[in-house]
Amino acid sequence: MEIKMTTDLTNQVYLDALSIRYTVFVDEQQVPKALEVDEDEAAAIHFVLYEEDQPLATLRLLPLSHSQVKLQRMAVQQDARQKSLGKQLILFAENYANEQGYQTITLGAQQTAIPFYEKIGYQPQGEPFMDAGIPHITMHKTI
Repeated sequence: MEIKMTTDLTNQVYLDALSIRYTVFVDEQQVPKALEVDEDEAAAIHFVLYEEDQPLATLRLLPLSHSQVKLQRMAVQQDARQKSLGKQLILFAENYANEQGYQTITLGAQQTAIPFYEKIGYQPQGEPFMDAGIPHITMHKTI
């Protein structure tokens, strides 16, 4: 397993992240392609987990302030799920964020993913909301 990161939108790591996101969100979950890539792409740090040079999981961290980042676009290829790759990638990203001086991470979890995030220390906050037609809830973790 190898995890790579980039802020360069022409880098292969970013292109691999987009490929995973399109497969999971656009193809599987029917999120409109126009919503998947947004104005925050260039401001985010994109992470991709590889096994044997195959990109299997991705997420991005978007700095919100000097102390807080937002974890977004967490996706794992369907045939790689249930292998703890998402957890490994999140823990790597949390460690990176902590090393950069961030103290808290927030995210918008799809309701079906709430138990996954709770197992790694995220706490739900506020009321459920809709994002791209999918029910979500805000979650938060101090790192």
